[in-house]
Amino acid sequence: MKKDKIKILDEVLTEDRIKSFLELEAPANEDVDFHRLQKAYRSMPAEYFELFVDFFIEAGGNINAKSPQGITLLQEVSKHSKAEPYRNILLAANAQ
Repeated sequence: MKKDKIKILDEVLTEDRIKSFLELEAPANEDVDFHRLQKAYRSMPAEYFELFVDFFIEAGGNINAKSPQGITLLQEVSKHSKAEPYRNILLAANAQ
């Protein structure tokens, strides 16, 4: 079976592209702030995620928004062995 997606390495994200994550819609059962944070975390290298978090907070986003399972992004990220830079970004933004 042929892969239908090409992996893009070292993509340069513009500020507009980073800010576009602030407009993502969430599924009906998910907090929109958690959804946006999680999508950014999963899609961005740490240096872009740090910019996103700044834009997110500036736009009034809740850094402690919870998933449908009742956990914050910091709690989720803390389970991932290679996510320390993201964890540090969230902690610097007063995430709990």
